[in-house]
Amino acid sequence: MERIDLPGGHLAYTEAGSGELVVLLHAGFVDHTMWEREITHLARRCRVVAPDARTHGLSSTAIAPFRHCDDVAALIRHFDAGPAILVGISMGASAALDTAIEHPDCVRGVVISGAGTGELTFEDPWSLKILGRLERAIAEMDAAAWIEAELDFAAGPRRNLGAMDSGIVARLRAMHEHFASTHVVVPGVTPPTPVAESWSRLVEVTVPVLGIVGEEDSADHHRMTHSAVNTVRDGRGVATIAGAGHYPNLERPEEWARIVDGFLADLGIPSPAAE
Repeated sequence: MERIDLPGGHLAYTEAGSGELVVLLHAGFVDHTMWEREITHLARRCRVVAPDARTHGLSSTAIAPFRHCDDVAALIRHFDAGPAILVGISMGASAALDTAIEHPDCVRGVVISGAGTGELTFEDPWSLKILGRLERAIAEMDAAAWIEAELDFAAGPRRNLGAMDSGIVARLRAMHEHFASTHVVVPGVTPPTPVAESWSRLVEVTVPVLGIVGEEDSADHHRMTHSAVNTVRDGRGVATIAGAGHYPNLERPEEWARIVDGFLADLGIPSPAAE
């Protein structure tokens, strides 16, 4: 992987392909390897960059305040190839929207899945129960309990892990274990600072924004995705992928690719089949 230095740390990233710039932004507590299939697929017609967010993967652990959106903008400007199309799931979706708000010159279009802006709001009882488990695990320094709660978040409220492909669960578990063993430090990791008043500022976003949700994802993740797409000026609707939870690209990769390919085609980037 390559890296760029930033104030207070660095970002590691992988790059493939050529043409229009697409940046893939991973979810929280995993890393860029969740995009392995998408990197190969999109590199057939785009320049694809997939970073590890700060405090994830091979990027540096944050010990001072930072914002994901500033890191994403710095990465795009590093390539001098923007504006870019940002594709993000969960934390990555929030980073994409926050970047569109704070650094509009860097963004040409956005695909979000399972989140809104970085000012997350949870109100569904199932989500609050999972968050409570995560908080207890952190307070007790119980990495195993924290990982199990994160995996249950991936499955969604209507399924257990047994309903998911065991290989996908194993991939997520490995990424969570890497995060916990590499970036959890004492006295603690500095969390990212979200963009202030981001939900009210979504009306400033003029680029196309497409939403994708896994059918089995939580009500809160559905709500935030729909709310964001309905608030921006050029929302392109929200596609629902059946049989998928919080990581629809992993559980239903062909359907995910079809939806994203269609969005890219609408922005003037043809799919390989059309070339």
